Amino acid sequence: MVLKKWFMRQYWRLQQSQTLISMVFWCTTLTLLIWPYVSWRFTGECLDTFCFHDSTFGISATYWGLASIAFFVVVVVLLIGYVYDQFLALWKEQRTVDTERNPFGTYALIPANIIMLGQINELLRRQAPEDDEIQQTCDWVNDWLKWCGGQEIWARSQKVWDVELSGPVPPLVFLPDETIENARGMADQIKD
Repeated sequence: MVLKKWFMRQYWRLQQSQTLISMVFWCTTLTLLIWPYVSWRFTGECLDTFCFHDSTFGISATYWGLASIAFFVVVVVLLIGYVYDQFLALWKEQRTVDTERNPFGTYALIPANIIMLGQINELLRRQAPEDDEIQQTCDWVNDWLKWCGGQEIWARSQKVWDVELSGPVPPLVFLPDETIENARGMADQIKD
C-alpha cells in the first residue's frame, strides 16, 4: 500500500509538470524546425527591405528571430487552447458524465457529510418544532441519512473511527438507534 501510494504520487508529479515541459518542447521543436526557412531574414544577407541586420539592443538578430518564433508558437498554442475551451469544450460534457456516474455526486453521501447534514438537520428540527413543513422535510432527510448510514462506506468509516478515536462512535441523535450497531456488524464482515 505504501509503495503503491508512493508510485501514484510520482505519477501525479509527472502529470503536473507535463504541461510546462510539453510547452517547452513545442517551442523548441517548432522554433528549430521553422528557423531554417526564415533565418536568411535575420542574417543580413537578404535583398529586400524586410530584413533585420546585425543586432538590436546589443542582441544578435538571430536570437531575436528565434525568440520571435518561440513567442509566436506560445501564442498559437494558447489561442488554440482558448478556442477549444470556449467553443469546443468537450471536457465539460466529460465532467458531467463523471458526476452523473459518481454516486457521491448524485444521491449518496460520504460519511463526513452524513454527520454534518445530520447535525444541521437536527438543529433545524429543534428550531422549528411546530412547523409541519420543516418537520416533514427533516423526516425525509432523516430517511436519506438512514439509507446512507446503511451503506458499506459508512460501515468502513465507522470501523476506523471506533478504533482510532478516543472511544467508539456514540449513538448519533440524527440516525435511528440501530444504525450504529448495524454498521458494526457490517464492518465485521468486510475484509480490508
